[in-house]
Amino acid sequence: MITLRKTLGAALAAGLLVVSTPTAPAAEAIQIERQSWPFAGFFGTFDRAQLQRGYQVYTEVCASCHELKRISYRNLAQPGGPEFPVNAVEALAAAAEVEDGPDDQGEMFKRPGRLSDQLPTLYRNENEARAIHNGAYPPDLSLMARARNTENVAPWYIHPFLMLRDIAVGYQEGGADYIYALLTGYKDPPAGFELMEGMHYNAAFPGHQIAMANPFAGGDGQVQYQDGTPSTVENYARDVAAFLSWTADPRLEERKRIGWMVMLYLVITAGLLYVGKRRIWSKIEH
Repeated sequence: MITLRKTLGAALAAGLLVVSTPTAPAAEAIQIERQSWPFAGFFGTFDRAQLQRGYQVYTEVCASCHELKRISYRNLAQPGGPEFPVNAVEALAAAAEVEDGPDDQGEMFKRPGRLSDQLPTLYRNENEARAIHNGAYPPDLSLMARARNTENVAPWYIHPFLMLRDIAVGYQEGGADYIYALLTGYKDPPAGFELMEGMHYNAAFPGHQIAMANPFAGGDGQVQYQDGTPSTVENYARDVAAFLSWTADPRLEERKRIGWMVMLYLVITAGLLYVGKRRIWSKIEH
């Protein structure tokens, strides 16, 4: 019993996770540490300033290779997201050239972007993307925080306790934890590790070999924040992970709000049903 309690306490305290991806074999499971996020839990909401910084990191570092096909310009100004000023987003969209058509002559043409347009695409197809990146395919990041998730690592007799803990706190931030761990996981390979040509060592990636080079190889100061937040790699990784969590679930705050309204409705309804039941059945002799 003492051993079980010690093991359970250690697992709960460490908050160890293992990344689970559709293509990663179980043997390549990687332990991911849990992070603290403002949007976590039943009452969590996105930090607007963090989302805006995350968008800056995405545009200056990630957007040269990765797309956000499921995000439109208007989403950047809508409530629940970065909430940039509408006029600023309109100007951003207008600066982009979008293919439209056909016109009256059946020809496609270019026009300034609109709020309803999606963020720019980089590749015409997957083959073009692979040809540009030496065979590697830069995935779309729109749903990355949902596509890469984590699960608890623990013996079978402790795992149910960890599951109950996650249910109790409403844990859904495994994808953000993974993205943060990946972006901060670039290191020199340990002695004896054979790194394939063109690959890079990453402690958080299954197999530890990833085609993507360290996006923050420039170190601190690579992206200059304007709000006084320290321009560090740790903050870059945290902010862009939060931003990608929003792109994967833009209606997170609305969903939580509706959930609490439904719970309040059910509580009130249960109370009214109980009062009605008492009034009706109290007049009947038993």
